[in-house]
Amino acid sequence: MATTPENAAPLKPLHGGPLALLTIAVAFSTFMEVLDMTIVNVAVPHISGSLGVSPNEGTWTISSYALASAIMQPLTGWIARRFGEVRTFVVSVLLFVVFSMLCGVATTMPMLVVCRLLQGAGSGPMVALSLTLLLTSYPKEKQGIALALWAMTVVVAPIFGPILGGWLTDNFSWPWIFYINLPVGIAAAVITWSILHKRETKTFKAPIDMVGLVLLVVGVGCLQFMLDNGNDHDWFASPLILTLGITALVCLTFLVVWEIHAKHPVVDLSLFKQRNFTVGVVALTLGMFAFFGINVVFPLWLQIDLGYTATWAGLATAPVGVLAFLLSPILGKNMHRLELRAVVTFAFVIFALTSYWFASFDSNASFGTLVVPRFVMGLAIPCFFIPLNQIYLSGLPASEIASASGLSNFCRTMGSSMSTAITVTLWQHRSELHHANLTENVSPGHPAATQFLQDLAHHGMPHQQSLGLIDQLVNREALTLAVNDVFWGCAVLFLLLIPILWFAKPPFGSAGGAMGH
Repeated sequence: MATTPENAAPLKPLHGGPLALLTIAVAFSTFMEVLDMTIVNVAVPHISGSLGVSPNEGTWTISSYALASAIMQPLTGWIARRFGEVRTFVVSVLLFVVFSMLCGVATTMPMLVVCRLLQGAGSGPMVALSLTLLLTSYPKEKQGIALALWAMTVVVAPIFGPILGGWLTDNFSWPWIFYINLPVGIAAAVITWSILHKRETKTFKAPIDMVGLVLLVVGVGCLQFMLDNGNDHDWFASPLILTLGITALVCLTFLVVWEIHAKHPVVDLSLFKQRNFTVGVVALTLGMFAFFGINVVFPLWLQIDLGYTATWAGLATAPVGVLAFLLSPILGKNMHRLELRAVVTFAFVIFALTSYWFASFDSNASFGTLVVPRFVMGLAIPCFFIPLNQIYLSGLPASEIASASGLSNFCRTMGSSMSTAITVTLWQHRSELHHANLTENVSPGHPAATQFLQDLAHHGMPHQQSLGLIDQLVNREALTLAVNDVFWGCAVLFLLLIPILWFAKPPFGSAGGAMGH
């Protein structure tokens, strides 16, 4: 059914120039794909204004991409076995470029949404296969570095996305956030094909599991749509969201049962029989949930509550990438010397401490104060992503790396989507609660409130205007207290994840234990 390590034995690792070139090409294509998930976020107001729709409808450009990408990720293993890993990767990059250009020239919202859907579908296998191609091309002793470089691009891209998106949108126009993919994508495809086309993996004409495919598309589609739109429709109070939720639950439950018994499963769930894969993917998904929650709510709070522009919110968020960028290669080089569970534990402790640090900020926090914990948090990022990738891939044969990488990427994407939906909703609900609690103190029975109103009146402010100002101040503090609650919750989640890690079983040799055989 699948390539065995024996089939792959004649492929010797690459060295020197070709390996460096391939690494750059694969890293940039991964960077470009992950970047496109977040680069659009800051451009939504411009896109919706230019195409004459509401900002709410503008967010469909984000949802449609995430939806199609999420559906395609778990299919990566099956597609790669059917058409070959190198061919699938290169075609994926080229489709991504073509649909990026069509997104840029879109003149109506429906056209843009369809192009984003196709762009997401085309790019689905790209991230998982980029890791697979790197691991099979690197010598066994340097696979830690390959993992580090790959993880670095996956982590740094979402951080730079909003900054680059904001700068391009402010200085040029929103289509440029799509046009910049053209030179990068073409170069990546040409380099990868020229170096790897003679190293194509064996292909197998496995029949299409149509039942599994339909259950996957409908189940994941409904789940993603529900997560993206639930907050705007008041969640399960809306019949639409309730229907989507039930449909997703039924389809995904049936999908699991069907795929376990299917002769040619479209998603290889048997991977979860491997203890390290299960532990690694659970820790990665829940860790990503908490990490992404912080990264979604933090810039929103800066813009909505503290009056930051999109560019400045991006700059306040960006320092997290500095240490991540510098430490990734060092950590990758020394992976074989480290106890990986201890490294990830260290990452979760740093994440928990910095989240708790964020939870102590008030609405007067200066830019400098906000940047310091973001910088420190960068220390944890490579210690989180790189060892966990190594843990979940350890012990798997080369033939299963593409499936394992695709399935873990899918879980990571779902963790991020759920995190966005839940943390933003939680922030809103907590801010309403804090607003109600704070307004109880604005009454004639509280001397401080009375004194404040008298001071305003003394400075010539009309009573109605004074009450408006107080409402603004209460709103500001309520949103800040609510964001503190979210950060505090993320800190607790990081600590709760630590015991799960220690269920993983050493040794965690090179990714794909059978690769070097």
